[in-house]
Amino acid sequence: MPEPLILVDHCSYIYEGAQQEAVRDATLPVCEGEFVAVLGRNGSGKSTLAKLLNALFLPAQGTVTVMGINTREEARVWDIRQRVGMVFQNPDNQLVATVVEEDVAFGLENLGVPQPEIQPRVTEALRAVGMEAFAQHAPHMLSGGQKQRVAVAGMLAMRPRVLVLDEATAMLDPAGRRDVFSTVRRLNREEGITVVWITHFMEEALKADRVVVMHEGGVALEGDPVALFTRVERIRSLGLDAPPMAVLAHDLRARGIDIANETMTTQEMVEELCRLSART
Repeated sequence: MPEPLILVDHCSYIYEGAQQEAVRDATLPVCEGEFVAVLGRNGSGKSTLAKLLNALFLPAQGTVTVMGINTREEARVWDIRQRVGMVFQNPDNQLVATVVEEDVAFGLENLGVPQPEIQPRVTEALRAVGMEAFAQHAPHMLSGGQKQRVAVAGMLAMRPRVLVLDEATAMLDPAGRRDVFSTVRRLNREEGITVVWITHFMEEALKADRVVVMHEGGVALEGDPVALFTRVERIRSLGLDAPPMAVLAHDLRARGIDIANETMTTQEMVEELCRLSART
């Protein structure tokens, strides 16, 4: 594995007054250009891990290193947050202005970016998420998916190398989820932005380069999504459901039907059943 952009190294974190650690001895490298999906049931430590990645939280034990910077270096916190942009679950909590382009410019103004540079960067960011035509719109008039794309644009304008999205599609309808996910996946593939995508939607995780499963604050599983989701019983033991077609394939194999291990989507299942039908 190449040198990671971010390295979470044996980290633990406990909330004040809590009886147990929210993140416990977790180690996670994130390499340049990766799209990493992080799964886990509620309380598994996913969101706490996300906040450790850009110094919103500091580990009680272990270290988080972001492009060579230890997140405990207080003087470098803004450097870290420029490199690692965060998008959260509720877009309404991230939109602060009354006009879309002003909202996208907000972070740049706070960073002290010279005024002549701001507008080109705002326009570029809105174009990247397909929202350039909405630059003069009021954010509160947009759909949930459009609001979330504006939130992503606000991060992109600061030109981060990593985007961390914490349940960014959880409050959206299916169309909005697909819209935001496809936008971020395209930015990953075409712009080379590294993505940490925290989710509970298996169909999103299935499209990642690598899947990490959190359980009781630690990293319980990680690997290629197809290889990982074939371990249906292990996934269930961690309080999660594998993708429906992976479960169906697992159940059919248990009944002696020769379904390929890598069958994960509805289309792949149709193709497998057609293949089996043609043999009979």
